[in-house]
Formats: sequence, structure tokens, C-alpha cells
Amino acid sequence: MLQYIAKRLLIMIPTVLLISLITFWIIQLPPGDYVSTYAALAARDHEIVDVQLLEEMRKEYGFDQPFFVQYGKWMIKLVTKGDLGLSFQWKKQISALINERMGLTLLISIASLMFTYFLAIPIGIYAATHQYSFGDYLATFVGFIGLATPHFLLAIILMYLSYKWYGVLLMGLFSQRFIEAAWSWAKLWDLLKHMIIPVVVIGTSGTCSLIRVMRGQLLDELKKQYVVTARAKGVGPRRLLFKYPVRAAVNPIVSTIGWSLAGIFSGSTVTAIVLNLQTQGTLLYGALLNQDMYLAGAILLIMTVLTVFGTLISDLLLVWLDPRIRFGKVER
Repeated sequence: MLQYIAKRLLIMIPTVLLISLITFWIIQLPPGDYVSTYAALAARDHEIVDVQLLEEMRKEYGFDQPFFVQYGKWMIKLVTKGDLGLSFQWKKQISALINERMGLTLLISIASLMFTYFLAIPIGIYAATHQYSFGDYLATFVGFIGLATPHFLLAIILMYLSYKWYGVLLMGLFSQRFIEAAWSWAKLWDLLKHMIIPVVVIGTSGTCSLIRVMRGQLLDELKKQYVVTARAKGVGPRRLLFKYPVRAAVNPIVSTIGWSLAGIFSGSTVTAIVLNLQTQGTLLYGALLNQDMYLAGAILLIMTVLTVFGTLISDLLLVWLDPRIRFGKVER
């Protein structure tokens, strides 16, 4: 096990470096740079910008240097000092910007994950064990509706209903009077109320998808010979269901848990924009719009690292959950 983990960690190093290089290249593909965007915004606001000032800014930020020089300096600072660089747009250290939004991002994302898995697995089990019942048809219908409804549309509908029924526009994470207020029980309660819509919106699509996966996998397992044999030997229905078929059917779901780490870090970008949530998703969106390449590159690099580590975590969970799996081999 330790040898396998060490081998995977060694493979991760060139993988992350390669993806970081590709990411850094992609975010520089649009024409121009942050200085060009800055000049365009100034011209839109009818401000006069000195050409000499723009050239000095381009030299200060290193935009006059070749691509590989910029990438090399960025990676050297990151590896040797843990410095993610400076955000051009915010004029702050990127690590400080990320830390400012990390708490609320993690809170929303983890709550959404719990909402997804705690609903999807039990409903999927019920739908499979009560095939073609009213509950199965209802879960299927709701699942297809949830998958077909875009996040932004569901967010708008829920905001409208909250305002119409309760007279409260649940937008953002805090009411206006609590945004700058110190933490208190009243502010915490206000946060929990405002989290309902983001958690439901972000979690709905994943929940509906996992219900279908869990139902289909469990139906396949229930038809296999070992289930028929165990039932014939008198194994109780509940013990038989949860000890063998459910444990095997949950494998595809477990395999996606690690991939959720990147989503936990960033949150749902589209939902965050519609609901005006101060999460990493809106930070990334703003960085891409303003060509703040070091900020965008840092967030994408962190998401890459989390995805790679998440894949390793998923593999280890599968090995622990299913004894038949031995690092890609099935014992016969």
C-alpha cells in the first residue's frame, strides 16, 4: 500500500507541472494582457491614460518577457517561497485573497456535498428495491427534472419564491445589516437562512445524477448469482442488501468523491454569480474577465492539485471498500 501511494505521488509531480504549464498557456491565449484590459476600461470611462505609464506597468508586471520566462519565474516563486503571486486587479497577494473566501466557500460546498450524498444514496436504494413502484417513478421524474434544469434558472426561481412567499430576497450570504457586523448568533442564523438556496441549487443536479447511478448499479447487483444464492441460504433481506449489493453498487459513487475536492474549493461558479456569493468561483470569474493571469492561474493550479489528490483518495477508498480491487486488478 505504501509503495503504491509513493508511486502515485511521484507520478503526480510531472502531471501537475504539465497541467500548470498548459493552464498558464491557455489563460494567455486571449489577445492582450491585464494592462490592455486596464487601458480599455479607462477608455470606456473616458479617462486619459499615459502610454508611458502603460509601458511601465507592462514592464513591472513582466508582460514584456517571453512566455516561458514568465512561467518559470511564477513556478520558482511558488515552489521556493510558496508565493502564488500578486493579483493585478485587487493589488493584493493571491494567497490572502483566497484565504478571505475560503471559509464560506468550504461551508457552502461541504453542505452541498452532504445534501447530495445523504439524499441520493437512500433514494437510489429505495428506487432499486421498489422497482416500478410509485416511489420509483417519482424519484425518476424528479431526477430528470433536476438534471434538465440549469443551475441559474433554479436559483432565479427559488429567489423569486422566497421573495413572493416570505418577502425576503435571499441573495448573497448575508442580509445588508450583517455584512460588516461582527459574528453573533443572529449573524450565524442569517447565514444559515441564506445558505438554503445555494445548497439546494448546487446539490440538486448532483443528487439527481447519483440517484440514477445508485439505482442502476444496485439493480444490476440484485440480479447477480451471489445474491440469489445468499437469499436461498436464508440470509435476511436487510443484511443481504447492505452487506453485499449496496456495498458493491456504491463503488461508482465513491470513485467520484475525490473529484469533488476541486468543486469544494471553487464552489459552483455560475450559481455564485447569479446569487452574488463571495466564493472562489466569482473570484476566478473576475480574474478571467480582467485577464488577471496569476490569480486565475493560481486558482486553476490549486484545483488541479486537488483533482489529482482526489483521484488518489477515490482509488484508496475503492480498495478499502471493495476487497476485490487491488490497484486496478480483480483477484480471481
